[in-house]
Order: sequence, then structure tokens, then C-alpha cells
Amino acid sequence: MTTTHPAPASPGPNPGPNPSTPSTPPSPAAAPTARYRVTPTRVLRSEWHKLRSLRSSWITVVSAIVMVLGVGLIMGGTYTSSGGDSDVDTVVLTLYGSMLGQLCLVVLGILMTAGEYATGMIRSSLTAVPARLPVLWAKAAVFATTVFTVMFATALVTFAAAQAFLHDTDQAASLTDPGILGALAGNATALTLMGLLALGLGALLRSVPGAIGAFIGGVMILPEILGMLPYEAVERAIRYFPTQAAGALGSATPIPGTISPGPALLALSLWAGTTLAAAALTLDRRDV
Repeated sequence: MTTTHPAPASPGPNPGPNPSTPSTPPSPAAAPTARYRVTPTRVLRSEWHKLRSLRSSWITVVSAIVMVLGVGLIMGGTYTSSGGDSDVDTVVLTLYGSMLGQLCLVVLGILMTAGEYATGMIRSSLTAVPARLPVLWAKAAVFATTVFTVMFATALVTFAAAQAFLHDTDQAASLTDPGILGALAGNATALTLMGLLALGLGALLRSVPGAIGAFIGGVMILPEILGMLPYEAVERAIRYFPTQAAGALGSATPIPGTISPGPALLALSLWAGTTLAAAALTLDRRDV
């Protein structure tokens, strides 16, 4: 008896992949990278969140506002035309409190950088942003935007409130008078740049007491000591120091012995920019 075996089936065409079969999912490591990629916007948002969530930020900013507004109201309420201050610029008179408010903003700038080294938060910040420098630029941008906006609004309110007392004196003025609005904006710009200088010192020295001491000694006291030297060249150079340049920015009329607003803005910007550049260099090269 003969057994018949069936012939093997000839191979058919390749059916190809089943369209109903799901594609291979991405690796687990790829998804978080795409979702949590570090971007400038996210770094800015992080620094803004840190600034507004700290109690010290609110205390220093509110203190600066109270100093400027409070002193402005006192100057306006106690001023008399026969008091001997008629030669003082109107904006300078109403914003005398800026000198005290500046100290509060200097502390805020230092706390934004050196404060993180004191608490150890800087390790988390630089772990999240390994490139490092975007953290410093984001801090500077958030600080500058916040301080300029708040202090310009404070200057406008203080000037208007003080003029309610000064409207019948020789210091009466309005925002539409020549140079007034520019001086108010210049005052806010000066406070912002002085704060950025302090922020750079904080990042450079990495110590809150050290940065405060360096600012007080180098920015506020040193020009006064140098001014005692009987040299005309030193006297001219002091006009470009931060404190003197800041004073020239907040005046509606030229102040004798100071430079004009344009060079003052350039000088103050260079002081702040140089300090931030030095801080960026050390941040990029030194260990945390």
C-alpha cells in the first residue's frame, strides 16, 4: 500500500506588518526628556516663582515702597517755600526716600543669589539647569523687570501724592512738565541697576554678609573717601561711580557737579554689567 504525502505549500507573498498591531512605544527615557526639557522660559518661570514665594522678597519690596512713599509724603507735607529748599529739584525732593529704598532693593538682589548659597538651594537650581549661566541671567531678568515696574509705579504715586501738598508752593509741578516723567523713570532705572550690581556681587562673593559689606564699602563709602583727595582727576572720575551716576538719573534739572543723564545711564549700566559678567565667569568655572 502506497502512502501519498501532501505537497508542501508554496510560500505566498509577504503579508507585511499588521496594520492593527500598535507601534513600538518610545523608550521611558525619551518621554521625560522631551516633556521636561530645560528652556529659557521655564528657567524664568522658576526664578519668578522663587522670588514671589519667599517671604523675604515681599518684606524687602514692601519696605522699599514704604520708604519711598513715606518720606515723599513727609517732604511734601512739611515743605514751605521759605524753608530754603527752593533750589532742590522737585523730583529729587519728592523721592528723597529712594536712598533708603535702595538699601532694601540691594538686600533683595543679594538674597536672590548669595541667599541660595547660604541655604544650599543653589545646588538644586544648578542641578535642574546644568548649563548654570541661564540661572544667573534669569535671576537678573526677573529682578530687573520686577524692581523697575514696582519702583516706577511707586515713583508715580509718590510724586502725585507729594504734589497734593506742594501745589501752592514753588515746588509745584505736574507729570506733563518737561523732564518730570523722564526723571521718575530715571529714578526707577537707577534703583534697578543698583540692585543688579548688588545681585552680581552676591553671585560673585557667594556670601550675604560679604556682599552687603562690599556694596556698602565699595559703592557707598569709597567714593566719599576718594572725594577728599585734592585732585581734579579724581573728582571727575567719582562722577561716574554708581551712587553719583544714579543721582544724576533721577533729576529733572541738571545737578551741579554731576554728569548728564545719558553718560550716567551708560556708566551705571557698565558697573552693573561688569559685575554680572564677573559673576558669570566665576559661576561657570568654580565649583558650587
